[in-house]
Amino acid sequence: MLWATAGVVTLGFLITLEIAARHYTGRPGPMTTQVREVIFAPKPGPLYGGLALMMVALTWRQRFIAAGAAIGIDAVFVLVRWAIDAEVPEGHFFGNGALWVMLGCAVIAVTRRTGRERIVLLQAVGLGLLLVAGRKTGDTWLLITAKTRHEVLDPYLATADHALGNPSWVAGRILEATGPIGTHVLDLVYAQLAVAAVVVALYQLRNVATERRFPRHHLVRTFLVIGLLGPAVYMVFPVVGPIFAYGPGTSGTGGVEWAVANLWPHTPVSIATPHPVPYDAITPRNCMPSLHTAWATAIFIHSRKGPLILRFAGAFWLIATLSATLGFGYHYGVDLVAGVVFALTIEAALRSQVRGWDRAGIQLVAYGATVFAALLLTYRYLPVEMAEHPWVFGPLLVLALTSVIYGYVRTTGMWDREPKAAPARQPKSEPEPEPQPELV
Repeated sequence: MLWATAGVVTLGFLITLEIAARHYTGRPGPMTTQVREVIFAPKPGPLYGGLALMMVALTWRQRFIAAGAAIGIDAVFVLVRWAIDAEVPEGHFFGNGALWVMLGCAVIAVTRRTGRERIVLLQAVGLGLLLVAGRKTGDTWLLITAKTRHEVLDPYLATADHALGNPSWVAGRILEATGPIGTHVLDLVYAQLAVAAVVVALYQLRNVATERRFPRHHLVRTFLVIGLLGPAVYMVFPVVGPIFAYGPGTSGTGGVEWAVANLWPHTPVSIATPHPVPYDAITPRNCMPSLHTAWATAIFIHSRKGPLILRFAGAFWLIATLSATLGFGYHYGVDLVAGVVFALTIEAALRSQVRGWDRAGIQLVAYGATVFAALLLTYRYLPVEMAEHPWVFGPLLVLALTSVIYGYVRTTGMWDREPKAAPARQPKSEPEPEPQPELV
């Protein structure tokens, strides 16, 4: 029932987003683009990531067959496109095979599987397709924010960022000093966040095929919920980021036309009364909160129970992602604070939903949501006070963030220490009486 309800809600949301995309942007939404990719050239990364997640429910022999079938189908599509000289966008050479295999596994689950095996395979297919749909949903959301939010609130965050010492400006100069090596490393980490998530998720789901069940909570759930709820905040607090609002943009010149001033990363924004400013209808308003920070935080949390190399990778990805978001000018420091609080609150809510809501879980989620709302209100209505009194508001921001982290660690640690319910003892059968020797 839970999976059926989730499926109905997801379908309704995708239909609504499809209608909104066509109304506000004049372009097809995530459902239409997903159907098109059965034939037309797609982005391969999300599809093969979804295929990898789906294969956790297969045996090793079935995995090799599925991977081989996906590669073979892609080879046929590439040859046909080459033969007819079809126009293919850059980086969209293959990926159809992964989608065909996932759809084929769904058909096999319905027609050739029964009982628990059918349920687990359908869940795996749904998980893989949800990962792909989540990526497309995010792209549609970003386009909607650019088309519907004509003014951005960057001056408010740039002013409030004085309370933290303008970390984006500082990180931008540091990254500039490191030269191309540091830039390439951080760019790779920032762009491949989904790959790190798939690696951690595959570790968590490694026993699905043998146990014939999914764990009750795993990273993919958190990733999808963060991606679902985050863009709603974008609509309330539209922000493009310092490299666009106060710099040249990512192309080097494209952002100057709409920028408030060309200051980033060498000249901090002067303290003045902020106001909304107009911006183009192309750049996504995807800064508040920083979802890259939220996702990297989720990866870090879920990697803690893995082997040493996975824990190290999770910590590295979090640090590198925070450095990249600031150093490239994609986010303000206050975005990152909100992103961590956002991630911890969602993770606490999902864990509480799985284990059953108790007083500690309700208090943690309510406190995280309150702190997140307070951060947004403070950034919006008290940015000048934050900039003029950095020695007051800076420590308060750090204290608010630390309190949510402490509450999460303390509460989840208490949950982990709870004794697990022991399996019910089976009643022992009475031993059969030994045969007595016959009396002569």
